[in-house]
Amino acid sequence: MSNINWDFSNRKVLIVGDSRGIGSCLRANFVKAGAEVYGINSSNCDISSIDDIDSFFTHRFNPDELDILVNVAGINYTNKIEYVSSKEWDEVLDTNLRSFFYITQQVLYKMDNGGKIVNVSSIAGRNKSVVSGVHYTASKAGIIGLTKQIAHEVGSRNICVNAVCPSQTKTDMLQQSMTEEEIKELGKSIPLGRIAEVQEVVNGILFLCSDESSYITGTTLDINGGQI
Repeated sequence: MSNINWDFSNRKVLIVGDSRGIGSCLRANFVKAGAEVYGINSSNCDISSIDDIDSFFTHRFNPDELDILVNVAGINYTNKIEYVSSKEWDEVLDTNLRSFFYITQQVLYKMDNGGKIVNVSSIAGRNKSVVSGVHYTASKAGIIGLTKQIAHEVGSRNICVNAVCPSQTKTDMLQQSMTEEEIKELGKSIPLGRIAEVQEVVNGILFLCSDESSYITGTTLDINGGQI
């Protein structure tokens, strides 16, 4: 947990991807700070399916108003371009990028009094990935563009839209993508000499969701230990 005393009392928060990793830690922080937290995860919605997202908002999501949306969910495959099928490409783009667009589109109707939206991209979207495939990197770059355009379009409604680009973070997804030896070697190559803790990424997201970031929109916050 963060040592900062965040106050999100009376805020309604939706986290897309709250069952593990960054999303799970974020949920715990919001709950501690007094927020009313809702989640979308694989147990209640297939975010790669437009129909399932529609069903979630029609039948499973009750609030008429929402203050904060954080899009965290994503999948990652490591096949090189020669081995990426069109089916795999569509699965990654539908999950990692199209879902962010479509869920945000649904949520905007619930932000009549302004709000905060934070999209989790990746260092891969800023530069490249040494592990992940072209579909993952393309989806994460797309999130940055999506964020900037939405911020431009909804700023007049007092809705702030930003992105964060974490580098490799100590999550289950990282451990599934790299060996322990590869993780150690990567840590040595980072200017700060280590891989990020989940809470360090969450702190950046909480700031962008807070009142303290009231004049920040359309930006991308790098949380990468100085890698780029």
